[in-house]
Amino acid sequence: MHDYNGGIQPSGLFWIVELPDDAVRVSDDGRWARMEAEDVCVVDSFQFFGPVNVPARVSFSIRWEATGAHKPRGKGKSVKVTDPSRFLGRFARARSTGSLWGSGVGFSFRSEQGDTDRGYAQLGRERNGVFLK
Repeated sequence: MHDYNGGIQPSGLFWIVELPDDAVRVSDDGRWARMEAEDVCVVDSFQFFGPVNVPARVSFSIRWEATGAHKPRGKGKSVKVTDPSRFLGRFARARSTGSLWGSGVGFSFRSEQGDTDRGYAQLGRERNGVFLK
């Protein structure tokens, strides 16, 4: 078993890695987005929160493409600060496809040739917190 991840940050966050700003691109009309990165440094801990961490690298290309119309979601400031609907956004159902590959000490993997579509996705934008107006 392999668990390629960004390690545990001092803040306690895990499975997080910083990517360059140009790693994510979104179309002007918000109908597609792409995230690409090569040779991202991660660790392989062989199990979730495992005691052994060895250096590894991953690369990926993931694309989201809206398959329907964007619909408004959230209630903004009209609800209590603790309400989960305290945000404003527009989201569309989407198709996500991706290619993934990586390597570590004595192990490597690659997704199936071509793009692989797995499950359900959404594409959209939202505002919350201090960004609500």
